[in-house]
Amino acid sequence: MRLPRSSAGWTIAVFGVLALLMGALGLLWPEAQLRMLGFEVPQSRSAGDYTGTFLTASAMASFNMGVYYLLATATEWRAFYRFTVVFRLVTFTVFTIMVLADVAPGPFFMVALWEGLGAVATAVALCHDARRAADASDAAQPGRQASAVADGGRPAAASADSVSRSAGADR
Repeated sequence: MRLPRSSAGWTIAVFGVLALLMGALGLLWPEAQLRMLGFEVPQSRSAGDYTGTFLTASAMASFNMGVYYLLATATEWRAFYRFTVVFRLVTFTVFTIMVLADVAPGPFFMVALWEGLGAVATAVALCHDARRAADASDAAQPGRQASAVADGGRPAAASADSVSRSAGADR
């Protein structure tokens, strides 16, 4: 697998690796993951308690999500990067509400915070990458930059065709 080629790619790769590792941990040692999240781990579970089943499903989803994120990084799938920003902010909101409503224990807020900060980091990185790409594009077109500077920093709006039409109108 190749390394990320952009700042946004790095944020997605880090999240992907951590999602993959947390998914693997949940599959191999679910009690450790429950403790990390602040949930109690009883000595035994009663009949009809499907906590283990739900943990396995969640861990498998996390593992798969890690793979998806790494695939998006390998292909520099920027639309996916933007998509994750929105839905990670939704996840942050839902998880925060769960903690505030006492549906989840306080340490679970760290998961919400991780999602929120990750979304913001990816959004900032996307903006940074776009700015770098625009700067590189401007540097690759020195005539465009020179005409913008000569015009007081404003890009020239007239094309050669519109200049010749306006010259004809002067006659």
